[in-house]
Amino acid sequence: MKSRITLCVFILAFVAIIATEKCKPVEQKAIITEKNAYAGSTTCQSCHTQEHSEWITSHHYKAMLLANDSTVYGNFNNAVLSADGVTSRFFKKDGKFFINTQGEDGKYYDYEVKYVFGFTPLQQYLIEFPGGRMQSTRASWDTKNKKWFHQYAGQKIPAGDWLHWTGNGQNWNTMCASCHSTNVQKGYDQVSDTYKTTFNEVNVTCESCHGPGKLHIDYINSSNYKTDKKLAGSMLHMTKAEGQIQQVNTCGYCHARRADITGAVLPGREFMNDFIAELPTNTFFFADGQMNDEDYNYTSFLESRMYHRGVMCSNCHNPHSGNLKLEGSKVCSQCHAPAKYNLPTHTMHAESSEGSSCINCHMPSKIYMGVDLRHDHSFRIPRPDLTVKYGTPNTCNSCHKDKTATWAAQSIEKNFGAVRKYHFAEDLIPGSQLNANSEAHLSKLAGDTAVPNIVRATALDYISRLNTENSGPILLKYLSDTSADVRYRSLKGLFGYDPALWINAAAPLLQDKVLAVRIAAAELFTTLPDNQVPTSYMNAFSNSRSEYERFIIYQTDFAQGNVQAGDYYRRLHDLDAAEKFYTIAIAKDNLLAIARVNLASTLNERGKNEEALQQLLEAQKAEPASDVIYYNLALLYVELKQPEAAQKAFQKAIDLHSVNIRVYYNYALFLQQAGKAPEAEKIFLQALKINPTDGDVLYAITILYMQQNNIPKAQETARMLKQYHAGNANYQALLQQMQI
Repeated sequence: MKSRITLCVFILAFVAIIATEKCKPVEQKAIITEKNAYAGSTTCQSCHTQEHSEWITSHHYKAMLLANDSTVYGNFNNAVLSADGVTSRFFKKDGKFFINTQGEDGKYYDYEVKYVFGFTPLQQYLIEFPGGRMQSTRASWDTKNKKWFHQYAGQKIPAGDWLHWTGNGQNWNTMCASCHSTNVQKGYDQVSDTYKTTFNEVNVTCESCHGPGKLHIDYINSSNYKTDKKLAGSMLHMTKAEGQIQQVNTCGYCHARRADITGAVLPGREFMNDFIAELPTNTFFFADGQMNDEDYNYTSFLESRMYHRGVMCSNCHNPHSGNLKLEGSKVCSQCHAPAKYNLPTHTMHAESSEGSSCINCHMPSKIYMGVDLRHDHSFRIPRPDLTVKYGTPNTCNSCHKDKTATWAAQSIEKNFGAVRKYHFAEDLIPGSQLNANSEAHLSKLAGDTAVPNIVRATALDYISRLNTENSGPILLKYLSDTSADVRYRSLKGLFGYDPALWINAAAPLLQDKVLAVRIAAAELFTTLPDNQVPTSYMNAFSNSRSEYERFIIYQTDFAQGNVQAGDYYRRLHDLDAAEKFYTIAIAKDNLLAIARVNLASTLNERGKNEEALQQLLEAQKAEPASDVIYYNLALLYVELKQPEAAQKAFQKAIDLHSVNIRVYYNYALFLQQAGKAPEAEKIFLQALKINPTDGDVLYAITILYMQQNNIPKAQETARMLKQYHAGNANYQALLQQMQI
């Protein structure tokens, strides 16, 4: 039996513009960027008066400002908020704004407010700390109801917790800065764990979207402009002449839940040269792809039919004020004829009623950050029939809470007929369940070019988790896909497969035109000794590995970035470095269970099994419903020769509905070796329900039946083994012995 702890694959939790967090910014002179420079928003005003006047009313303008009497909306007249075990007092002293609240050591201090963050429907406040970091207080001001409130209401978050306002989760430099100011340079130093974060302007200005403007201004002021002679680099990005993809990607830089790759963003570039968008998996979205967690708009919009018909953000929103271009459903009527769609025959509600509003049916909403109502931008048709079948939400029942989903489905059917037009959710939902029926749905989605690429990429992500006999070959098919996201997810999914399957097909992606894809290829090839990398791609591998290493170090101010660094160094067999980064991750977020699991695996490799056990037990406290943790505990208990504890941990992992076939395989082998053949058979059969074609399980259960002298059953499973794995040399001796 393989008793060494399995390294759990770390899945980066992508973060975006969560409005919180830290550091002492430095407002700079113009910074040269690719021979251009940031000139400042005041230089734009003289020519673009209307755009400037719209912009100063916008959320972008008020994204972040210095705290003063005109920008602070909260009540600082000795107001008090007592909530979730913390009492905060808000007051002014010497013309400055202060909050007395619980600090990072659990004691109370007076903190000066340096900046305000946003203005409606809530305003947050930034506090400066040593080491260049800036933190956002949990206490926020509700600008509509004019009261103080706590985000994460009802949760008691202790000092030292990742989500405590002084912790890594509420850190401005890491979590928010890049989307609330112009030309942010994070300036994180991993060795000293300090920041020198800088920006050109404190808020989101013209050049955040249009790019640095000095060359443009120089051109306008030159004789070349008067003679209409164009100069290279003199025109701005995000003009009316640019297309949908450039605009949606530029808006998506901030209006997306995503991982930041470079920290050096210029408008108009391929999205995945700078970011990796969160997929609509059931980790943060509902199983059908509707928004669930704080997901923002980019991924949802990429799922929509509107995006695939060429619609872009500025078709609905004034890009400078951020407001809708028209009121209510009139913005939809720009394309959707009101004579057809604004009638009760379509809306199923009386004209001008709340229920007849387009967004109430096609853009379901949810409140985030305590008071912020946001609408899903996937613009889907309500499907209560899918609620009946799978339990996913639908907009009908979000209003008609006193009715059942069956009632809603029947109402839709009565009005529109029994047949629903196909939507990818019909395959995505059963695919997300990761059971024996999932592969067919996911394979269909991955190959359907009429389906949004972000959904095809999601299907490949799920396929990689299924880990069936077909998973590897399916992933391999999409390494040359035209979508960068699909290529990226194919590469990420190939981890753990025999390199002989993917070396030749994946090697060209080491020099892919998109940075995220090159990084994923480099990450995959770091699992090999250098001498196994194809000679013709060694230079490409060297270059892409350097890019991958820069990405890793760039992420290490974030707890999960340190886990990724630990995983990287562990693959390089640098266990000292791996242990260091996992330990840093835990220090930044003591509830990050994956850091403890992977640290335990590293400690196990170093023969420190008692320390490894303590890390897994701490991880268990943080995530008591994680089958991964119980599986790792089971393997370690086997190595520690504690069979009773091992059996309990194996069984708990299965009780938590693990879909990892190795859990069942190793548990069954454990039971078999313990002389518990009937129990082992039961677990093997459970494994085959998850994946009826798994070769190792079929081989092992065939051996079990032979040991029991149950020849008919042994022949049955051996035939299945031959059917699915006739060419696998590992199984040939058994098949020959059984004359199959």
